[in-house]
Amino acid sequence: MISTTTTSIDAKAVRTEIGKERLLKMYRQMVLIRRFEEQAEKQSGSFRDGTQIKKIAGFLHLYIGQEAVQTGFYDHLEVKRDSTVTSYRCHALALLCGLDPKELMAELYGKVTGNVRGKGGSMHFFSKEKGMLGGHGIVGGQIPVGTGAAFSAKYKKTGGVSVTFLGDGAVPQGTFHESLNMAGLWNLPAIYVIENNRYGMGTACHRAVAVENIAEAKAAGYGLKSLTFDGLDLLASWKTAQQAVAWARAGQPVLVEAKTYRFRGHSASDSAAKGTQKGDYRTKEEIEKYMKLDPILRTQASLIEAGWLTAAGAEQIDEQVMTQVLEAIQFSEESEEPPMSEQFRHVFAEE
Repeated sequence: MISTTTTSIDAKAVRTEIGKERLLKMYRQMVLIRRFEEQAEKQSGSFRDGTQIKKIAGFLHLYIGQEAVQTGFYDHLEVKRDSTVTSYRCHALALLCGLDPKELMAELYGKVTGNVRGKGGSMHFFSKEKGMLGGHGIVGGQIPVGTGAAFSAKYKKTGGVSVTFLGDGAVPQGTFHESLNMAGLWNLPAIYVIENNRYGMGTACHRAVAVENIAEAKAAGYGLKSLTFDGLDLLASWKTAQQAVAWARAGQPVLVEAKTYRFRGHSASDSAAKGTQKGDYRTKEEIEKYMKLDPILRTQASLIEAGWLTAAGAEQIDEQVMTQVLEAIQFSEESEEPPMSEQFRHVFAEE
């Protein structure tokens, strides 16, 4: 029997179930993701004395606005046995799995102290130790990797699950359908989370995907359960993840859709996402509407309502996080460039 559910929650009950310390931890994680990315954005094109100083080169895909999705899911995972994989929008997942902001910022700077020694940049954070199987630059390229991780968990009987994050723009890819078919056929402990931020690059989702509720429409064809939730609500994300992980651990693959929104463009170079000029693919009014649903501010309000946080406490958390991010920037600026000998490492097999 295939279940299709749109998560409806009692916010106070879910908040109580999560508990004070756990919710505060997730709130801090979201603030760290936001501040890390804001500073990365700044360093990719900041100005000093009227001159643009570009410390971070290459692509930069920001997760700003979507923080609640992966934060809510990661809280249910176990580093030692569960796996995660995502697209090129991978900064958040790397921070959530516990990688040091210093090594991540240094990677953006292209420094040898970076997460993958300055070779991967923004799109390719990775950690075998943390079970984070990378950010992937090819649209849909991560989906078979996540499926393989789920197969490995079942084959080795670890009890682990694999969570694959993808955008709505990856849904029409063949890898999506082939992977879901395998997961359903073999009852893999796989969770596929579509982060529907309404746009695949500059194309509105409704112009590229023929159905409105993707998980509901697609899951049944492959024998998967499905869940849909408000991706701008941390509490809804956490509750949805709880159910999805329980199903996956029992051998039932799940397709999830998070209805979310990115507050920035597709990448840092996407100037047509601001909604301020004729020809922009979204309006200023639309952006403002979604920014009123900022998941960080909503979580902050929920914590304050419960008496678990004050405005002063929120400001203190923000200051502590900013100190951490600024230390990461300083570390990156002081780190060495990779030596020329590094260019052939990890290309050919080494004895």
